[in-house]
Amino acid sequence: MQDKKGTEKSARQARPTIDDEECKGCGRCVAACPRKALRLRKSINRRGILSAEYVGSGCTGCEICFYNCPEFYALKVEKT
Repeated sequence: MQDKKGTEKSARQARPTIDDEECKGCGRCVAACPRKALRLRKSINRRGILSAEYVGSGCTGCEICFYNCPEFYALKVEKT
């Protein structure tokens, strides 16, 4: 990717971070993600819930998952 002056810019990295104890496992973020970068875990957390997790790649930083999450502190998207 290049900026207006034609010099190379590094691509921004984005990554969703999910608080395992705040996530209620509703799956709204998983369903909303256009790149399918989220999934529900295969193992339950200490509250007996299958919370969401990042698959490890594919996040563009669009934050659609964040805006679809009903739990305020459960999910955030970090951009570096």
